[in-house]
Amino acid sequence: MNRNLWLLALCQGLFLTNNVVFIAINGLVGLQLAPFGWMATLPVMGYVVGGALSTPLVARSQARWGRQVSFQIGLAVAVLSAALCALAAFTANFWLLCTATLVAGYYSANGQLYRFAAAELAAPSYREKAVSLVLAGGLLGAIAGPNLASATRTLFPVAFAGAYVALMAVALLAMACMAAIRFEPPPSRPAAGQRAHGRPLVALMGEPAFAVAVLGAALGYGVMNLLMAATPLAMQVCGFAFDDAAQVLQWHVVGMFAPGFFTGHLIKRLGVLPVMGAGVVLNLGCVVIALMGVDLQHFGVALFLLGVGWNFLFTGSTALALTAYRPEEKDRAQAALNFCVFATLAVSSLSSGVLVTTQGWTLLNYGSLAPIAITGAALLWLALRQRQARAA
Repeated sequence: MNRNLWLLALCQGLFLTNNVVFIAINGLVGLQLAPFGWMATLPVMGYVVGGALSTPLVARSQARWGRQVSFQIGLAVAVLSAALCALAAFTANFWLLCTATLVAGYYSANGQLYRFAAAELAAPSYREKAVSLVLAGGLLGAIAGPNLASATRTLFPVAFAGAYVALMAVALLAMACMAAIRFEPPPSRPAAGQRAHGRPLVALMGEPAFAVAVLGAALGYGVMNLLMAATPLAMQVCGFAFDDAAQVLQWHVVGMFAPGFFTGHLIKRLGVLPVMGAGVVLNLGCVVIALMGVDLQHFGVALFLLGVGWNFLFTGSTALALTAYRPEEKDRAQAALNFCVFATLAVSSLSSGVLVTTQGWTLLNYGSLAPIAITGAALLWLALRQRQARAA
């Protein structure tokens, strides 16, 4: 870990602080302001839809100006969007809140590239560990996010408006940290009339390892978001206080990022597919625990297992993707992977609110079994394909 990687890990932690606060409060603020209860998670969905729509814009800015400038633009958008969210809370404007979270998606699309930037700041033999350890910086978000939401919840007469104001300060701090990182210079652009090198996107998506990496990242993130976004609403229905939900989310995010200190070592030692397979098993364990009851410990244990499962799947998918594309294809490949993640998150965010408010927590968990099974089948298919290739 060099100085640049430590700073990038800190930026990752501040990015996740933003995400955790958004997840913890956007559904509750949405429930207060929405015309209908089933629309409560639209602000959560707006965040990921904004990320999906911003993915090509971010890829273009990364290719044109490099990591440093593009990341700083994303942080400037974070300040603006948090200010708009605060204004929406003060004015009780549900649609302004949705618009603000849609704008905030640009920051999310930038932050999702921190892990790829980590691989470029380390030696080639260390990149899996660099990705894992920078993702572990999200542990800061696990600690700071729920506590920040709880501490600033009543800062103003309007509930949670203070949390949005606090996120403006978080983004400004991240801008200062990002300014101190020394990235590689932006790549040279093709001369006029010349085409960029590398395979087209269709050929990339046809690469088995890359296709499974995209599937693992998208469905792993989708299942995690489906259950996590619904948890504060489900716990409220079950009579738990906001502080209880914040504590459950805190342990969930600890599960998401604490394994980052050793996931890279596991991937180097055991291989990427076994680690991703362990993530699938942990997700399945989460659903089993969640279906056993609705006590506080059921929510806590289930969400913790969900977090660790996400870490294994997402870190593994990133490491697998790094082996599937060439350096000159990185912007195209990373944008495609992140777009698929955001598109899946958009569907899961809306589904989460609709299912938990109309069908309940139990049906929501049963519904998550399908994407878990698909991910496991894809990993098994790729493992068999690789074994056949080695035998040949």
